Amino acid sequence: MILSGASGELTKFAKKMYAPVTASLMGLGSFPGTDPLWLGMLGMHGTYRANMAIGACDLLIGVGVRFDDRVTGKVEAFAPHAKIIHIDIDPTSISKNIPVTVPIVGDCRRSLKRLNDLLVQEKVRFTKKRRKPWLDQIETWKRTTPLRYEQGKAIKPQYVIERLYALTKGDAIITTEVGQNQMWAAQYYHFNRPNCLITSGGLGCMGFGFPAAIGAQTAQPDALVVDVAGDGSIQMNIQELATAVQYALPVKVVILNNRYLGMVRQWQELFYKKRYSETDMSHAPDFSKVAEAYGALGLKATTVEDVDTVLKKGLKHPGPVFMDFWVDREEGVYPMVPAGAPITEMLLV
Repeated sequence: MILSGASGELTKFAKKMYAPVTASLMGLGSFPGTDPLWLGMLGMHGTYRANMAIGACDLLIGVGVRFDDRVTGKVEAFAPHAKIIHIDIDPTSISKNIPVTVPIVGDCRRSLKRLNDLLVQEKVRFTKKRRKPWLDQIETWKRTTPLRYEQGKAIKPQYVIERLYALTKGDAIITTEVGQNQMWAAQYYHFNRPNCLITSGGLGCMGFGFPAAIGAQTAQPDALVVDVAGDGSIQMNIQELATAVQYALPVKVVILNNRYLGMVRQWQELFYKKRYSETDMSHAPDFSKVAEAYGALGLKATTVEDVDTVLKKGLKHPGPVFMDFWVDREEGVYPMVPAGAPITEMLLV
C-alpha cells in the first residue's frame, strides 16, 4: 500500500463502500488513523475491534498484504465466514498462506484506481444505512473493549506515547526499535499519512530505530523525527549518537525504560511461569548521562508528573535528545494473541 502510493485510492474506496479498514504493522499510515472507519492494527497485538471484525466479516479485501502469522494467528480460524479478495503485485503471495476466493495480480494503486473507476462507471452505490448494523457492531466493540491501561504511581509506557502524540499533534516521523516499544507506538500513536512510521517488520531487527531516525532526519531536515525505543534496543546502536551530534541532527529518542528486555520478559511471564532468563536489565546505564557524554541533551522522567515536562523540553530542544522514561517494569502489551490461537481469542489484561 505505502510503497505503491495507494493511500489516496484506498481511502476513496473504503469511504465509497463505508467499509472499515485495518492494517498490518507495516501498513500503518496507509489509511488515516483518526478516521471513523479506522479499526487500528490487527493481529497478535491488534485491537479487539479489528480482530473481531476479521472474525465476523463476510468479505475481506486484502490489498498488498502477505497474511503472515502475526496477522493471521491460527490459519484455519482466520476470517472463517469471509470470501477473500487478495490484490498483490507478487503472484506467489496470493493463496500462499490463506486460500483466497478472488485473486487479483496487480499494483495496489493501479488496481484500486481501476476498482474506484468501475464503481463510478457502473454507478454502483453503497449507503451508510445498509452498513449500519455492521458499523454499529464495530462501534460496540470499540466502546466496550477499547485499548486501555490503568495509570498508577509508576509511569505507564502507553501514557508516554499518548502524550507524545498529543504534544506533536501527530505531526512527526516516528521510527521505532523492536519489541514492546514498537507495539505501544503502533497502538497509541495515530498515523494519518503514509511514510510517517518507519519500523522493522518481518525479521524485527533490534537497534533499527535510531539509525532509521538519523536517516529520516537527514532526508527531512525540517521534520520532527522521534525514535521510540526500549532500553535494550537502544543499546544496539547507541554509538550512533556520535553521528547525530557530529552532523547536528536534532533526532529525539523516547526511551521506554523498564529495565527488561520487555517483550521476551512478557512471554516468560505468561508462558513460562515467570522463569525469567537473561531478560533483566536493571544494571543498564543512565541514558541521560550517556547522552551528555556524547554531547547531546539527556533528560529523565521517573514520575508521572515528569512526563510532559520532559517531552516538552526534549521536543523543543534544537539538537539531539535522549529522553529516558522509567516506566512500570512489568507492564505488558495487550491485547495479545497467544501463538497458535485464533486472533479472536485475545488476552486482554
